[in-house]
Amino acid sequence: MSKTLIAIFLLFSSFLDSIAQIGTPQIINYNRDEYKGGLQNWDVAQDKSGRMYFGNNEGLLAFNGQFWDRYRLPNLTSVRSVEIDEENRIFVGGQDEIGYFFPDKRGLLQYHSLTSLIPQKYRKFADVWNVCISEKQVFFRAFNVILLYKDGIIKTYKAEVGWDFVGKGIGLVFAQSRGRGLKVYDQGIWKQYCDDPVLRSSAVTSIVEYHKDTLLVSTLKSGLFLLHKGELFPKKTGLDATFYNDRVYFVQKLDKDRFVVGTTSGGIFIINKSGVSLQEYKYKDGLQSSNVRACYTDKDKNLWLALDDGIDFIAINSPVTTVFPDKTKQTTSYAIRVFGDKLYIGTANGLYAANVDSKIADLSDSKGSFKEVKHTKGQVWNLNELNNQLLMGHEDGFFTIDNYEARKVNAMPGTWLFEPVSDVFPSNEIIAGTYLGLQHIKFENGKFYDKGKVTGIAESLRFIVFDGENHLWASHPYHGVFKIELSADKRSVSKYSLFTKQDGLPSHLYNYVFKVKNRIVVATENGVYEYDALKNRFIQFQLINQTLKGMSIQYLKEDPNGNLWFVSNKRVGVLDFMRPAGGKPYSLNYLSQLDGKVVGGFESIYYLNDENVFIGANNGAYHINYAKYLANISRPDMLIGSVKLFGKKDSLIFGGYFVKDSKIIDKQDVTTLMELAHEFNSMHFEYASTSFEFQKNIQYSYQLEGFDKKWSPWGQKTEKDYTNLSAGSYIFKVKSRNNLGNESLAASYAFRILPPWYQTIWMYMFYMMCTFMILYLVFKWQKKKHLKAQERLSYLHQLEMDRTEQEIVRLKYEKLEADVNYKNRELSTMTMHLVQRGKVLAKIKEVISTVLKNHDINDSSPSFRHLIRLIRDVEKSDEDWDNFTMHFTNVNANFFNELKDKFSDLTPNELKLSAYLKMNLSTKEIAQLMNITIKAVEVGRYRLRKKLHLQPEINLFEFLNAISRLAEGRQIK
Repeated sequence: MSKTLIAIFLLFSSFLDSIAQIGTPQIINYNRDEYKGGLQNWDVAQDKSGRMYFGNNEGLLAFNGQFWDRYRLPNLTSVRSVEIDEENRIFVGGQDEIGYFFPDKRGLLQYHSLTSLIPQKYRKFADVWNVCISEKQVFFRAFNVILLYKDGIIKTYKAEVGWDFVGKGIGLVFAQSRGRGLKVYDQGIWKQYCDDPVLRSSAVTSIVEYHKDTLLVSTLKSGLFLLHKGELFPKKTGLDATFYNDRVYFVQKLDKDRFVVGTTSGGIFIINKSGVSLQEYKYKDGLQSSNVRACYTDKDKNLWLALDDGIDFIAINSPVTTVFPDKTKQTTSYAIRVFGDKLYIGTANGLYAANVDSKIADLSDSKGSFKEVKHTKGQVWNLNELNNQLLMGHEDGFFTIDNYEARKVNAMPGTWLFEPVSDVFPSNEIIAGTYLGLQHIKFENGKFYDKGKVTGIAESLRFIVFDGENHLWASHPYHGVFKIELSADKRSVSKYSLFTKQDGLPSHLYNYVFKVKNRIVVATENGVYEYDALKNRFIQFQLINQTLKGMSIQYLKEDPNGNLWFVSNKRVGVLDFMRPAGGKPYSLNYLSQLDGKVVGGFESIYYLNDENVFIGANNGAYHINYAKYLANISRPDMLIGSVKLFGKKDSLIFGGYFVKDSKIIDKQDVTTLMELAHEFNSMHFEYASTSFEFQKNIQYSYQLEGFDKKWSPWGQKTEKDYTNLSAGSYIFKVKSRNNLGNESLAASYAFRILPPWYQTIWMYMFYMMCTFMILYLVFKWQKKKHLKAQERLSYLHQLEMDRTEQEIVRLKYEKLEADVNYKNRELSTMTMHLVQRGKVLAKIKEVISTVLKNHDINDSSPSFRHLIRLIRDVEKSDEDWDNFTMHFTNVNANFFNELKDKFSDLTPNELKLSAYLKMNLSTKEIAQLMNITIKAVEVGRYRLRKKLHLQPEINLFEFLNAISRLAEGRQIK
């Protein structure tokens, strides 16, 4: 009987604890189509830069918030375990393969296998299910052997039967030996630590620190235990039945008081040290699978889950959670209120309520389930608390709510909202805005009574407020703003005024009246306007319009702290007057996780306190822990994921990690920049922020120094291309900012594009050499040209001189020729004179001879004999010849010399004959001149030709003239 009661108690406890928290944090699902890997994921880790790593069936997956990368092991095996050491080495274990990933000089992750260090006989070890790092010692656990890597050496520890687990806690490394219990590693030896029967028979799945000297141990089938100084104690929880049934895969410490427990089929549970379930997440809560293999708490204290089918991110530390009144269908929330110990949410399908624990500051962590409130089917428009009662505005009228039941006050169709006429408690007079105008509600004897319609106005008034003078202000989105004066009994409208564009509002459309800072204000298409009673018109609300001017505002809500919540085009923001900033009395914060998710046209914000702000949404409602939101405000981080070349060559040149001296550093080592050939001047940059929770709200701005003159506008693009960059040095910078406007430090990547071959220093040297050579050649050419010009001038000068000289020679020649001609004439005259004298003498002799014969004068007469003797003396005299020779030589200076040089055997008479022949004298004339017979002349001519070696056909006269010309030429030279 007792066992039955215990079983019932455990079942009942399990049922109670299985009720999940009412708030569901953001869950992001990543499936295999996104990460491009295998279906199953086995382990998860995070490095110092914030990147996440997952052991996957197809290798190691890396995720930086925007981009996934996959790295295969050499044997293409699954990665079963992942652990990262202090040096950011990513140690992995697979099938018959162990090693680590570490970036090379270009920042590309490279795998370094350690399998070759394992002794040959231990190299077949199947899967490595655990990697544990402790004090630069890396333990790899396979079933048959534990491999210890330290200082480049691997030691092996063979199992007695098998190794089922390796893990660490309170500074010690533990291993479970099958059938032998739990052992601890101590100076190279595995020593027995606990041999409790449970540990002999039940597989240990994790060991984490529970307290300073106490460990929390999870087993696959036997639940949780506490291990204190070698002794094992059961750790009872309200989820024991679930743990026994669904099996515990792991336990991870979340913080000092909370633990995450993962199961094979029940999802994950967050429990406290008392064993109470605080939160749970499984398939029905948004996980892709309830089979969770591993879990990791990231730097922002959010959870990453390695699932049997996919990867999930749970923003458990997010200030924003979703509350679903009905998880079986999508419900739009229009009104929210906490009343008593219940949270009420009014939807299009009625009113729902769930119990909340007022002891929990953040009510979204309260465990509970929503139930529909009776008699509330249909559209709920408003919830409000008046006179310690919860009131509901419904499409069927006005209701009061008592726990899970509604009671109708009036049956007027379509109650939008209700407002007390005064702030006095209790509020006895209430005016409700309805589809058909105003309704009068009276509070008497602790109950609300319908007093009928307020006559005098029939507009559908969804926004109404009272000012301090009991004037009712109301607005209609398409008509304008009404200022209404009610009668004393509140049953009729005394008068009303309509304010539109002519009364200071920017338009008569889309005006919504609210009461803010004790002022009547109107949210418009162009900021917020306030009523100026003196001018009886609306003017800009300067206090907040310096921020909201130009914005279309649909909703305003002032909280008890004076902060102003607003909605602009489905974007929720708050003007926080508790935290002035930028010279303004408030700071501006946006809840960008809610962008586009609020109910357009029917916005609703309910502020309970800083830990609990509820906002109506298209699917459920959002819970905002504003205090946590402000506490979580931090500067986002920034990573450059990769740099690629495209165009002529598509290649990865930077893999996202900066390395110097074999160590990962935060910034690039600018002493060794990447230098790219000019043909690779088109680049693709990828960048991301590891603020995983805010990925949809992170914006980026970039600048390429050396190309961009200023930073780009903020946007959500995470890639940038630059093409046809000119030669030079560049620095690509990118920064991010979150929804609060906080900017990250800029991440940068510097590189240099080399000039084209024709612009290199060597080519410039070549160009200089060519220039100098060209200048030299030009100089040489100019010099040569100058020399040629000089030569030409010299030549022309010489020609001129030669021409002058020739002219002089010609003149001399002409003078000589004139002299020769003169002398020839003189010679000819002389010759003729001689010839004539010879003729005369001959004639005289002939006459004398005739006279002598005719007169018989005796020639013996002395006188005659003397005369004849004188004649004969004249004929025989050489004086005439000498004169002739002198004249002939003057005319033909070298004629005789030339004859003598050529014909040295010529006699004086032959030279004389030659001279007469050269003068072309006849034989008779020559005979007379030489005083010889004609016969003798002919004989002399014959002998002369023979001595001159003349052929018969050669004319003697021409030959002698040729000799004379030759002699003249030599004389001129």
